[in-house]
Amino acid sequence: MTFPMLTTIIALPVIGALLLFAFRDDEAQAPKVRKVALAVSLVVFGLTLWLWNQFVPTSAEFQFVERHAWIPMFGIDYAIGVDGISLLLVVLTGFLTPIALLCSWESVHQKTRAFCMLVLLLESAMIGVFVSLDLFLFYVFWDAMLIPMYFLIGIWGYDRRIYAAIKFLLYTMAGSVLMLLAILALAVMHQQQFGSYSFDLRRMYELRIAENLQVWLFLAFALAFAIKVPLFPFHTWLPDAHTQAPTAGSVILAGVLLKMGTYGLVRFAFPLFPGAALALSPYLAVLAVIGIIYGALVAMVQPDMKKLVAYSSVSHLGFVVLGIAALNTQGVEGAVYQMLNHGVSTGGLFLVVGMLSDRRHTRLISEYGGLKKVTPRLVAAFFVITLSSIGLPGLNGFVGEFLILLGAFARHRTLTVVAATGVILSATYMLWMFQRVNYGAMTNPKNATLHDLTLRESVVLVPIIALCVIMGMFPNLFLRPMAPSVERMLDRVHVNSEVHARVPVPSASPLAARGVER
Repeated sequence: MTFPMLTTIIALPVIGALLLFAFRDDEAQAPKVRKVALAVSLVVFGLTLWLWNQFVPTSAEFQFVERHAWIPMFGIDYAIGVDGISLLLVVLTGFLTPIALLCSWESVHQKTRAFCMLVLLLESAMIGVFVSLDLFLFYVFWDAMLIPMYFLIGIWGYDRRIYAAIKFLLYTMAGSVLMLLAILALAVMHQQQFGSYSFDLRRMYELRIAENLQVWLFLAFALAFAIKVPLFPFHTWLPDAHTQAPTAGSVILAGVLLKMGTYGLVRFAFPLFPGAALALSPYLAVLAVIGIIYGALVAMVQPDMKKLVAYSSVSHLGFVVLGIAALNTQGVEGAVYQMLNHGVSTGGLFLVVGMLSDRRHTRLISEYGGLKKVTPRLVAAFFVITLSSIGLPGLNGFVGEFLILLGAFARHRTLTVVAATGVILSATYMLWMFQRVNYGAMTNPKNATLHDLTLRESVVLVPIIALCVIMGMFPNLFLRPMAPSVERMLDRVHVNSEVHARVPVPSASPLAARGVER
């Protein structure tokens, strides 16, 4: 029996959270609690790197697969595995979690044990979402990650934190309910066609679904994922959640949680319902382009740095959806790459904004100016991450946006031309914000006494900057393992859409009797 690596990666944060019960939840025990939580998250990150090292990049199949019967009466299994798409998102989750814990080292002073426990539990649920190969298990992890994030925003957030937390929860659950109904419908169809219930994603890919039913099921999945992205016009919960969340919450929310929506489109909505995906992808592309332009224009007029970065997420993730809607190799690879880029760059921006907020207790751009003179190292880090976010060649953001625009142009030329203006707008609002915060005259005397980067803050930002450069200079490190999986997904969409169109839906199959596992 092989070592259950994925189960270990999922379980370790939960075990770490339970270990924290050994400490009192008071200020005296807080340093030990933080160290234990950080140590657990670093071990998990190390295991994700080992997973990447052992991964076979030339294979499109799911690897490190574990499958155990869970509720056999209804065909529900504990089935997990990774391919080239989910692997990199698991590594990203492992990378950002210790950074989120480190950035909150001095900003969280109350209920430290509860805070660290929730971050670890959130990490476990997020990894579970990316590795689930059973739709029921996926849904359990999908809803489970809402609870820790709800409390992170609602307890350690800012003034309107309760409003933002409830809005986040209600929006996500509204989409989740429709997705659950669609999942149940797929299980019933599997029983009709193969003679038994199953929630196994690999078996679901083989279902033959009528075109009109595909549309409704696709919309149920796509709505849940569009809310999570968030795609225009389902984005209104995001600025509130980001603005009110603590820095660690914003880093995890931007870095990982939003990627669950785009990951869901690639893993579930498009390959499960290929006919509907081909028919409706132009409409998704339109919404993506509207989101790109809308997010950029609204970001441009924001007086609050954190809210500006939040609206920039709406714009940047519009590019990801546009790449997915292109349904070709360049577009989808660029979209997956941009998921990683956005997690690194936008997570880095939230870290810098959080550091400034901890110093001045304000995020208003007008309160700053001239920081280059007093915090040169912090400004230098801010500058690199800003250039990364706007897609400067040589840094990570350029590769993803270039591939997305290249792939989208082949399928949606007019939309791509409009979307390309979003790149210009992004440079405009990001550089304008950077200039107002860090250059010019220092009109506010409170800024003259700010301290530069501390050792802890440097440890937080240096890996972010290093990854921006590595991903920009050596993109094939990340593109190579995802390429076979992307091709497999596109084959499922294009080939299966033709099969679904010409093959009648069978009522049963001898495969079920033979117990064939896909």
